[in-house]
Parts: sequence; C-alpha cells; structure tokens
Amino acid sequence: MNDPILWQFATVRQIEILEAIDREGSQGKAAKVLGITKRTLEKSLQKLKAKAAQQLASEHDYANKPVPQGYNIRGVSQYIDPEGKLKGQWIKTGIDDQQRMELLKEFVETLCSDIPKLGLIKPPKGTTADLLNVIPLGDPHFGLYSWAQESGDDFDTDIARNLTLGAVDRLLASAPNAKTCVVLPLGDIFHANDQSNATPAHRHQLDVDTRYQRVMMIGVLTFRHVIIKALEKHQNVVVRFVKGNHDPEASFGLALATASFFHDNPRVTVDLSPSDFWYYRHGKTLIGATHGDKVKHEQLLGVMAADRAEDWGQTKHRYWLTGHVHSQQVREYPGVVCESFRTLAAKDAYASGHGYRAGRDMRCITYHHDHGEIERHRCDVGMIG
Repeated sequence: MNDPILWQFATVRQIEILEAIDREGSQGKAAKVLGITKRTLEKSLQKLKAKAAQQLASEHDYANKPVPQGYNIRGVSQYIDPEGKLKGQWIKTGIDDQQRMELLKEFVETLCSDIPKLGLIKPPKGTTADLLNVIPLGDPHFGLYSWAQESGDDFDTDIARNLTLGAVDRLLASAPNAKTCVVLPLGDIFHANDQSNATPAHRHQLDVDTRYQRVMMIGVLTFRHVIIKALEKHQNVVVRFVKGNHDPEASFGLALATASFFHDNPRVTVDLSPSDFWYYRHGKTLIGATHGDKVKHEQLLGVMAADRAEDWGQTKHRYWLTGHVHSQQVREYPGVVCESFRTLAAKDAYASGHGYRAGRDMRCITYHHDHGEIERHRCDVGMIG
C-alpha cells in the first residue's frame, strides 16, 4: 500500500503486512505469505487506519474533509468581526464512544483470530451446591516492569503470567469441591490502558514491559487458562473483570475476548456489564465487588443497600471485595464486611519510592449458602516455583 500516512503510524507487525501487500500485489496473497487469514490482515489494517486518523485529528481540515474515523463534531465556535462578518471558526471534536468500542471489538477479534478453539472440558462429579469458591485477584498489573535493583523485585509480563497461573493452580488444588467458582480480578488487570503508557485520568507515566499487543495477548491467554482450570473443578464458572483506574477500556477488551472464547460453553458466564459495581448472591450470602478507587469502604455499605435493596433484606452475610490499595485491609460495618486484597505484582519505582511495602499473595474464599464465609486458602508469592 502506497499511503505514506499509514506507514508513519504502523507497528513492526503492521509494517510487515504493508510490505507484503506491496510485494504480493493483493491482500489475499499477502495474508497467505504471512501465514494469517485475510480477515486478520484486514482487521489489522482497520486498526492502523483508526490509529492514524486519531493521531492526525489535530491537523485535520474539517472545513473540506469529513471527520476522521473514531471522532465526531461536538460543537463549533465562530469568530465574528465588529462588522458582523465571519472571520474564522473552531470545530470542536471528541472521540466517538460508540466507534471507539467498535474499534476495540475489532482489535479483540484480531487478537483472538489465530488462537485455536477450545476442546471439550468435561464437568466434574461430586461438587457441592451449597458451596461457592471465589478467587479475588488483586490488581494483577500485566505489563508492569520493575527492576529489582531499583524497587526490590524483578517483574514483567512473563513473571505476571507465571505467578498468576502458579497461584491459581495451587489454590484450586486445595479449595473444596464447590459447584460454582467466581473468577474475580479486582481491576488494574493491565498496568496500562493503551500504548500511551500513562494512566487514563491523570496521565501519570508508567513503567511498562514489552509491546502492548503482547501484553494483551498474554493477559488473554492467562485468564483463558485460569477459567479452564476452574472448569475442571467446578460445574459452573462465573467471570467478572472489574475495571480499574489503570485499564478501564483494556479490561473490557479482555472481557470481550474471554466471552468469545467461551461463548458456546453453557458452563461459563462472562459478565459484560460496564458498571463500576458488581454483585453476586449465593443464598443468604451477598457479595459486591468494585476496584476501590472511587468509593471508600465506609461508603460501600450504602451503595450495596441502595443498589440491591431486595437482596440486602433477604441475606444475612454481606461482603465487599476491592483492590486498588495493594494491601490487605478488612473493615466491618453494620451489616457488611469490606476487604481489600493484596496483589502478586511487584512494586514499581513509584510505589517503592513512596514507601509501599505490603506483602504479595492471592486468596481463594469459600462461602456457604447459609453461613457466609466458612474458609479461605492463601498462596504467598514465595510459594510459587
């Protein structure tokens, strides 16, 4: 393709695609040479075009050309001289949220297109319906980079995957044979939301590891494995990816990819609600989950009572599970226990420099239909080979 703008914003892989198209003369032939499907190639080009449009938005001639892909016009400001003549205008644009979500879906489809389909996973026998296992994963931070000489421990995407899989395998091996398991990452699953490598709200620069696409791929494959392991032990698996302040859109992309993997498996339920709050009722036990960056523990009692008034009245044991602070904090209020969980991720340079020194672990909590929490299992980071 001879469009110089696309080459300017292409990744290494996209440059290979562009070169193959130029060399082979068609997208179909280029896809065959690269060993990918034509659909995968087309979606990679769509993503590249969207990225180029967004990067060039500030230079776009809105008077003569349509709004770039992914943007819409939100207002027009005009400058009128004292004689009433139009001297200039300012076209105010913004990102089109609907189109952005469509582009995210296309990215996820491209990400998953070359991954083999799952085989049949036989349901286990002898599970107990009264029991519910919940694995609250505190802030995994896939994509974070930490250098031991600077912050105390090495950490990168491969380490994040190995620690997560090791902890989940150990916890599931020791947990009771509950009928249902909830896989519950509590936000900040990814350290960065996109390739800008900055927090979305405050634009704090982040210490990141490897290519963003690789981080996403490893994250998707890691949680695919986690759910498969949960399916081998439980009749049903419920999955909820809580969005964090680091990854509000990336976490939803992960949820979409996971839902596409297991869309034909009736034993897996992936919750795709965009809400900051999530609830699950198990008999007389009510569980709420949120990241914890927007609402403090003391406010969560009222949030649960308002959001789930009927469930509140019909349950006896109520719990909030949160992340964000990377440390274990348990507070009991009238009618509800609020708990934040540690992370397996190492501290980055910022956290280390600000005195953060909490432990690192993962938990699996077992709740009873009538009696609430009855046991929990812990995997310390030092227990993982």
